[in-house]
Amino acid sequence: MTIAPDLRSRAETLGQSLPPLLAAAEMLASTVMLGEHGRRRAGSGDEFWQYRPAHAGDSARMIDWRRSARSDATFVREREWQAAQSVSLWVDAARSMSFTGDKARAPKSDRARLLALALAVLLLRGGERVGLTGADTPPRPGRQQLIRIAAALSDTGEAPDFGVPEAGGLVSHGRAVFMSDFLGDPAEVETALAYASDRGVRGVLLQVLDPAEEDFPFDGRTIFESMGGSLRHETLRAGELRDRYLVRLAERKARLEALARSTGWLYHCHHTGQSAQSALLWAYRALEGGR
Repeated sequence: MTIAPDLRSRAETLGQSLPPLLAAAEMLASTVMLGEHGRRRAGSGDEFWQYRPAHAGDSARMIDWRRSARSDATFVREREWQAAQSVSLWVDAARSMSFTGDKARAPKSDRARLLALALAVLLLRGGERVGLTGADTPPRPGRQQLIRIAAALSDTGEAPDFGVPEAGGLVSHGRAVFMSDFLGDPAEVETALAYASDRGVRGVLLQVLDPAEEDFPFDGRTIFESMGGSLRHETLRAGELRDRYLVRLAERKARLEALARSTGWLYHCHHTGQSAQSALLWAYRALEGGR
């Protein structure tokens, strides 16, 4: 595929300005041990994967008679599925994602972009096609695609207070990953998952929260304000709101998990105070298990 010179130049320029993010993502990806063949699974292909005991329903042509002759059991020779999978990523760029409860801790947006780019590294290394939802960065293979994704993730621009999942551009019967704090209208998430489900797309919801949003460590006079300033609430007794807040947060998590389960997706909540490696490994294995 030929890339327009101006687009290539813009992508390369943006890519050159992102070495910290790219380096961090590749370093994070390198901490996850995946083996030489990446996301292997049984299917049609030329590369041998493994022997397994024959099951009822296996045809005679599937049996490896030479291997079976060396034991009392009958074995099937499985080959590795070699068709590349398309995986689309949506990373919430809303203002709410710029929140951090501690100046020493990176905002949610930084962690989400890091995880998305590191996941892209792993998937591309495994031979998959990876892109972003929407029409601008469709799933493609190769190193150059990583530069495109990094450039797109860094091009934030104007953003609303809370994000709405972008489900456009999903590849039918592909996979998808939605990363967000999911603090906006949950009905928008339901609409996006319904759209994905209608196209046979399965994937994961990875909720990224700051520890302060989990613990609610506020007391006394406090002013709560959305990152964009559109919502504001002042109270003299913030501590009295804690129990109600935690109940509402638990209800939202439960709703997200139920929405994911009803559409064949998986849900996980990650805190920016936790190891990024654990969230990356979960997302990768969740995609692998969703085959």
